[in-house]
Amino acid sequence: MKETLQHVEQMVDESPVVDVTETFHRFGDILTGLKAKIDARFELTRDPSSEALESYGNPPESPGGRLAAYTGPEVDWMVHSWLGNPTAGFANLHLTVWLGPQVRVPHLGIALLVWPEGWFYVDSIPRTNLLADGEYYDSYYEPLNEGWLAVREENPQLEWFTSRAGFIRTSLSPTAHCYSFPREDKNIDLVERLLTEHVDRWLGWVDAAPPVPEEERAELAATDLATRRNIAERDPANVMGVRYFGQETTDRLVRALWGGDRELPRP
Repeated sequence: MKETLQHVEQMVDESPVVDVTETFHRFGDILTGLKAKIDARFELTRDPSSEALESYGNPPESPGGRLAAYTGPEVDWMVHSWLGNPTAGFANLHLTVWLGPQVRVPHLGIALLVWPEGWFYVDSIPRTNLLADGEYYDSYYEPLNEGWLAVREENPQLEWFTSRAGFIRTSLSPTAHCYSFPREDKNIDLVERLLTEHVDRWLGWVDAAPPVPEEERAELAATDLATRRNIAERDPANVMGVRYFGQETTDRLVRALWGGDRELPRP
């Protein structure tokens, strides 16, 4: 299997300028469908802090984006967003769900990128030290291992994406999918299948999860917030936001990713 070992800005700068609007819309439809599944399971309310980010920039003529953040009794912070300039060959889309401390189910992380080739990430973000908590690993990661290996072995067109940022590499679980791929329908179909299977499985985990004892929830919530903030603030792809919108707007977008300006209470 081949490997991609570049910063996002390198990938964009070294690629031809291609209008990827069609792929951008396909990616958007995939995430919208997955969000509908999540909306049907959870009670969610849009946090007012994200309403001003409903549309920013000036798409499609120039870079723009949208960010909507939600919370609810069982969900600490959910983000559904996109940023980029599809007519010039770049778009980054996210759907992430950070659960409340009532369960220890891994959080849901999904990202799609077109640069102009395709890229995707999907992971079960752990909420414990997997090396110390073998039972947690056995519940949520070992059952996915054979399927994870099969994706690598059966799809030579995929290129494993290795971030040049060590912190980001550390954030990946053992069963994360993180690949670049040629922007062809069969590959996008594969991505859609993998994401749909993952979300359906994750929702099943939530339904089956035992409750966390009340006295342990505050510590879990604090760890979740620190993890979410670190991932958002340390993402090397934030440089693309600075390039398109400047530092002030990018800082606001990053805060929205982890809930730094949230107005509604945490669950």
